[in-house]
Amino acid sequence: MERFQGLLGVAAIFGLAILISRHRSAIKWRTLGVGLVVQMAFAFLVLKWEPGFQALKWFADQITTAIHFADEGTKFVFGPLMSEKVGFVFALSVLPVIIFLGALIGLLYYLRVIQLFVDILGGAISKVMGTSKVESVWASTVIFLGQSEAPLVIAPYLPRLTRSELFACMTGGFASVAGSTLIGYSLLGAPLPYLLAAAVMNAPGSLIIAKAIMPETEKSDLDASVRDVRDEESENAIDALGRGALAGGKLAVIIGCLLIAFVALIAFASAIVGGIGSWFGQPDLSLEGIFGWLFAPVAWLAGVPWSEATQAGNFLGQKTVLNEFVAYSNFGPQVPNLDPKTVLVTTFALAGFANFASIAIQIGSLGSLVPERRGQVAQLGMLALLGGSLTNLLNASIVGIIAS
Repeated sequence: MERFQGLLGVAAIFGLAILISRHRSAIKWRTLGVGLVVQMAFAFLVLKWEPGFQALKWFADQITTAIHFADEGTKFVFGPLMSEKVGFVFALSVLPVIIFLGALIGLLYYLRVIQLFVDILGGAISKVMGTSKVESVWASTVIFLGQSEAPLVIAPYLPRLTRSELFACMTGGFASVAGSTLIGYSLLGAPLPYLLAAAVMNAPGSLIIAKAIMPETEKSDLDASVRDVRDEESENAIDALGRGALAGGKLAVIIGCLLIAFVALIAFASAIVGGIGSWFGQPDLSLEGIFGWLFAPVAWLAGVPWSEATQAGNFLGQKTVLNEFVAYSNFGPQVPNLDPKTVLVTTFALAGFANFASIAIQIGSLGSLVPERRGQVAQLGMLALLGGSLTNLLNASIVGIIAS
C-alpha cells in the first residue's frame, strides 16, 4: 500500500506537469523516462544498497567534520558564549558555518575546482537525458551554488538561452539547495545524508519537470563549457577567500533577519487566527493547523503516512509561503518524534528554494545579468516556482517508493 501511495504521488506530479505544459506535443518522452530511471536508480543506490548508503554516510561524516572547524573561528570571536553550558544557539551554531562555507566555496571557485566538477557532471547529464549542455551545466551548478550566485557561472550564455532553457534554469534554481545552506539545515536537525541525496537528485529532477512544463521548441546551439570560467573579481586566492566569507556573511545576516521576522510573524498570525477561532468555539485554531490541513493531501501523496500528514503538511506550507529555513527550524526538533519514513520524505520535500520570496531573488539575480530578459524572468516566475516545488515532491515520492 505504501509503495502504491508513492506511485500515485509520482503519477499525480507528472500528470500536473503535463496538464500545465505549454507545448504537450513537443515533450521529449525519452528525457522524462530516462530522467525518472536515473532518479530511481540513485535513490536505490543510496537507500537500499548498503555500500551506496555507507558511501553517502561517509561523505556526510567528512562534511560534518569539516564544518566543525567553523567553531574555532566562532569561539575566537564570541569567546565564552560558545560553551557547552550555553547549548544550541542558532546565531552561533548555524550562521558562522555559512560564513565558513562561503569562504571555502569562494576559494574552490577561484581555483576552478567547482567549474571542472560542474562541467563533467553537466556533460554527463546532457548526454544521458538529451538536454542541452547549458541547462545541464546549470542544473549541476546549483548543487553547490545558490540561485543568486549560480547565474554567474553561465553568464556569457544567458542572453542566448531559448525560452525553454531559461525556464529550466529558473526551475533548477527553485528546486535547489546551495551547499552552504544545506549544511545549515542539517544543523537544525534534518539528516545530512538525506539532504546530500536530495541536492544531487534535484539536478536531473528539475530538468524532468522543466521539460514537461516547457518543452524545447527552438534550436539551441550553445555548447556551454564552463571549465575555463574564471573568478574575474578576485585578485588572488586570499582575496577569493575574503570575498567568499563576505558573501557568506551577507547570506547569514539575511537568513537571520528573515527567520526573526517570519517566525515572529507566524506566532503573531497564529495568535490572531486563534483569537478568531475562539469566537466560533475553536480556540486551538492556528496558522500551522491551517497549513497542515491544506498541505496534508500533498504530504500524503509524497509518501507520508496519513497519521502524520497534517504535521508534514504544516512544514510544506511554511516552506512554500515563508521559506525552507523556517520549515526546517520547526521540523528539526520534531525529527525524533516522527515516523522514519515521514522524516525521509519530508526532508526531501523541503529541500529546495521554492518559495514566493525566491521569485524576487531570481528576478534580481538574472535580471541584473541580462536586463533585456528581466520581463521574461518575471513572467515565468510563478510557473518556475511550481516546477521547483514539483521537483522536490517528485524526489520525495521516489525515495518514499524505494524506502517502502
